[in-house]
Amino acid sequence: MLVSDISEFDLIDKLSCVLGLENERRERDLRASGFDVFVGIGDDGAVWEDISGVKVLTTDTLVEGVHFTLNHSDWHDLGWKTLAVNLSDLAAMGAIPLCSVVTLGLTADIPVNGLLDMYKGMAEISNQYGGAVIGGDIVKSGVFFVTVAMYGRALKRHKILTRGSAKPGDKIGVTGHIGCSSAGFHSLTEISEVNYTDDIQHLRTAHFRPKPRINEGMLLVRHGVRTGMDISDGLIGDLMKLCQSSGVGAVVRSMDVPADQYLKRSYPKKWLDFALSGGEDYELLFTARPDIVQKLAGENDIDFSIIGDITSGISKVRVIDECGRDIDISKSGWDHLASDKNSIK
Repeated sequence: MLVSDISEFDLIDKLSCVLGLENERRERDLRASGFDVFVGIGDDGAVWEDISGVKVLTTDTLVEGVHFTLNHSDWHDLGWKTLAVNLSDLAAMGAIPLCSVVTLGLTADIPVNGLLDMYKGMAEISNQYGGAVIGGDIVKSGVFFVTVAMYGRALKRHKILTRGSAKPGDKIGVTGHIGCSSAGFHSLTEISEVNYTDDIQHLRTAHFRPKPRINEGMLLVRHGVRTGMDISDGLIGDLMKLCQSSGVGAVVRSMDVPADQYLKRSYPKKWLDFALSGGEDYELLFTARPDIVQKLAGENDIDFSIIGDITSGISKVRVIDECGRDIDISKSGWDHLASDKNSIK
């Protein structure tokens, strides 16, 4: 068996099984010393509690030719996005960023000025959303990559967003608008169908400079929301992960999926595909009881849409149109190991 023969999450399950009982024993030993891991492998980040409070740790890697190309992305935007994807993981758990370390895998032809511009992008997003880069590593590599490990703090143990706590009867919510990022990438790689310069700029900005929803994640947990994740691999694909973790199903109403005017005007026939399956939106996907949703609706500091309902039964996601008919969602989202998806994301 090769990695191309299985999905990313099948591989994660297999690796977790190797650690198995021995890892559980080590976690028990840590708990006896006051270090209690209560969210482990399989969520947006690992979460533990010690005498100093509740902490969150996450990591992400961007690889040239897989996640970005320097023909399309400038160095400053690359620095912004490198930290943004990690900040989004903290937001997806309702955590506050504290610090990060950055590892650079460098080929011999990488320009030093480019790296300086990349770090200026990191400094800009850190100034806006918090956290500090406090260290890292540099290695020689056959391919250029950037890996970030980011550390954050949660408010309280019982105030954290996880993928495994959705309940039948919950409403499904999404912050902001989705689909623009993948449409922006599409406009770079395909013959453009967009005639409006402002529209192209808006879509590409969504792709290169995503906005991590740190404040929104904290607001959700303060209002009692307990289930959430960020949309990095596509709405349907990520909702399926949430359903599998929680042992529930979901129904999404296509007419309620939030897409902005730029996306709909630019791609009137494709906007729903981008919104459902495109990925890299870094908005928050959450579920909550109707009474909590009603309270959230009175908040001015969060923009969200209710797009469907959590159901009982098998972990399956259905998308329906305005007449209640099922819509084909065979393109479910990004899988890092799928053999037919090894082009630039």
